[in-house]
Amino acid sequence: MHFHLLQHQPHQGPARIADWLTSMGHSFTIFHLYDGELPPRPADCDALIILDDHESSQDQSWSRAENKLIDQMLDGQKPLLGLGTGALRIAAALGAPVGNGSRAEAGWHKIHLADDSPFDLPDDFTTLLWHRQVFGLPDDALPLGGSESSPVLGYSWDAGRVIGLSCLLHLHGSSLNEYLNDTPLPEGHDTSSAAQSRDAILAETSHLNDQASLLDRVLIQWLENAS
Repeated sequence: MHFHLLQHQPHQGPARIADWLTSMGHSFTIFHLYDGELPPRPADCDALIILDDHESSQDQSWSRAENKLIDQMLDGQKPLLGLGTGALRIAAALGAPVGNGSRAEAGWHKIHLADDSPFDLPDDFTTLLWHRQVFGLPDDALPLGGSESSPVLGYSWDAGRVIGLSCLLHLHGSSLNEYLNDTPLPEGHDTSSAAQSRDAILAETSHLNDQASLLDRVLIQWLENAS
């Protein structure tokens, strides 16, 4: 399969996703929207992955074209995956409400899998969150689960062909450092008890190994459901 990936910031690349695609024999093209590249046409790929972005980047030059591409992918039959703000933008395209949550979440958080979750993941797992904005569950979607502050941190739509995840399972050691150095903290982080310091996050990098396994399971299930 050939994948298209939309990258919105220089320091928010595919990280472990690129390694996984290569190891599984897939090819991919990264579209660097921050560098003036336009989103591709859906006909030119077998699947689309929308990577994370700064939450403050809501109205960039590429936004209209990206939203159009999301609508086209939703209307089609090809797999679509959104991570971080990518998940939020897909949820908005599906008509789900989007807005600020009760508090910012930045750092490692325990996720509780929903009782009706279709994801092949443990009942509880720890992952990296970096957001203030949240979304509701789109119509006809099934939930991933949530944290103490965010009841909806992901969803599966159209029998698993479309997946959105707020959790950043794809980061590995080097990309985590880059992410922490260059990604603005979410709004309200300074008054949030759910926001960790950079040092606290780096002190718990053992979670990265668990995230690799979780990402593998999500990607495999996503493509199996879409086939």
